[in-house]
Amino acid sequence: MSRPVPIRSRRQRFSMLTDKRAALTLLALLALLLAFFILGACLGSRWESPLQVLRTLAGASSDSAFVIGTLRLPRLVLALLAGAGLSVAGAVLQGLIRNPLASPDVLGMTGGASVGAVAFIALTDGMLGIRWLPVAAMAGALLVSSLIYALAWKNGVAPSRLVLIGVGISAGASSLTMMLLAFSSITSASKAYIWLTGSVYGATWEQVLTLLPWTLLFGSLAWANARHLNVHELGEHIATGVGASVQRQRLGLLFVTVALAGSSVALVGAVGFIGLIGPHLARRLVGSSYGALVPASALIGALLLLLADTAGRWLFQPLDVPAGVFTAAIGAPFFIALLARRRRH
Repeated sequence: MSRPVPIRSRRQRFSMLTDKRAALTLLALLALLLAFFILGACLGSRWESPLQVLRTLAGASSDSAFVIGTLRLPRLVLALLAGAGLSVAGAVLQGLIRNPLASPDVLGMTGGASVGAVAFIALTDGMLGIRWLPVAAMAGALLVSSLIYALAWKNGVAPSRLVLIGVGISAGASSLTMMLLAFSSITSASKAYIWLTGSVYGATWEQVLTLLPWTLLFGSLAWANARHLNVHELGEHIATGVGASVQRQRLGLLFVTVALAGSSVALVGAVGFIGLIGPHLARRLVGSSYGALVPASALIGALLLLLADTAGRWLFQPLDVPAGVFTAAIGAPFFIALLARRRRH
């Protein structure tokens, strides 16, 4: 095993442990992500050379600049940001709750965002403009998460109680979403179904710039709290014994996950299983220390959603299959395999 290397800020307010193997793995994941990003910009109804993609990224004008720079690149960048946000949210939740099956989908955050978005689409019928849809989705995620936290509070919040209440509220949110769809018009229901499937179709640079600060800010906060997550994984009693403010840190980190998952779902729809698969793959590659696990989860989540969207856009031309179809096709068997593995142990 390689020797851990400490990373500390100048005033000692931020510190983490990493090792050379994890650093090399992160560099490899970053290189792989860049390679598939360029490949995704090349693929489409018309093949564009990697050189042309690089020239467009550098700002050079050409006949392909509109196709690459306006149609493909915003879609790829939005998938990258949303995948990273969902995966980091899942990694933080798994550390807080000490449950490898925890994810924004399981704890009702995605369900809350879905209720907010579908209610906005069904009740306004497009009269307020689509630009308010992310606000409605994030409001729904925040309200449902606050309700779950309030119901789970009993002299503090126990992880097991949080999971059980989250599963119940998530089921209720799903029922409410279906009811809203049943009472909405055909046009509104069609729009809502497309959003619920999860897709980055029609992404714009405006959407990218909307999601970018949320992902950077709260992703950085999750990484800065890596040592707190490492302590929380030891259990509540040990964390309290070493001086951690368990409930305050748990509340703050839950807010970070709501911001990451809510902002991502608001802009790409209810893409499932990224928050479950990404952290598990990252843990196998870099270990359980959150100093390396958080950035590895971000890179893997970005890669998963990027690949899912590229496959849906290219494999079934001229159809554009939503990325959520591919993530669900991969995530459902992955979830069953995790359950079977936990049962054997």
